[in-house]
Amino acid sequence: MQKIVFFDLDRTTWDENMIVPDSTINAISKLHKNGHLAFICTGRARANVANEMIEKIGFDGVVAACGNHIEMKGKILKENLLSDGLVSKALNLFSKYKLPVIAEGPEYHWFDSKRFGQREFVKLLWDMMGAKAKPLIELKEGDKVNKFTTDIMDNSNPKAAMDALRNEMDFIVHFDKAIEFIPKGSSKATGIEDTCNFLNISLDNTYAIGDGPNDLEMLKYVKHGIAMGNGTAEAKEASEYVTDDIHNDGIYNALMHYELIA
Repeated sequence: MQKIVFFDLDRTTWDENMIVPDSTINAISKLHKNGHLAFICTGRARANVANEMIEKIGFDGVVAACGNHIEMKGKILKENLLSDGLVSKALNLFSKYKLPVIAEGPEYHWFDSKRFGQREFVKLLWDMMGAKAKPLIELKEGDKVNKFTTDIMDNSNPKAAMDALRNEMDFIVHFDKAIEFIPKGSSKATGIEDTCNFLNISLDNTYAIGDGPNDLEMLKYVKHGIAMGNGTAEAKEASEYVTDDIHNDGIYNALMHYELIA
């Protein structure tokens, strides 16, 4: 019976330096040889998931932008975009409440570089994305945006922004440092549900591996939720099984535990 495994990216598939352990690549190769599927399932929008990384690791598909973009072998199965009106409303609120923002889409990301200042992670992301990174001022009507990620500064008022958008968006708060603003009712779990419906795969044959706040819903939704050893306490509590740290063959050992590979 074919199984499908959904892998979070950051601190699960690769570490904070985007280095993928050799054991993870080996594990996914063995997973394929046993006839199973491997999908990325990430909060990152598709523009921020490099094609060469997908090919190097050997993923069959991508669930990106917290379930709002799904593709398999280059074919787009789902694309949920924010309306121009909601994009404009949200950007005005982020400006008013001093929340530096990245507007994330399947083709480009737009950076509020002026408000981010010298944040090192923003500079690294900008450099990494190359031509797919643009200044926020260049975002125009009709551009494709799936979601937003905002930073929280000392003078920010994130509660006011969330209150104003509560009827239209959901929020994932990362350790009071950043917030993902995503379309209402969407999550990694809804992306997994849609993917399984597209591929006619039973929920009984689903697995997910993650480590943090935006993985909780998918870890609870799939039949077998797996938390990384380096994951948060909440991720571990939401999971059926806790594997080892990313640098201690966590993914390989998890797939061995469930006899998906040998």
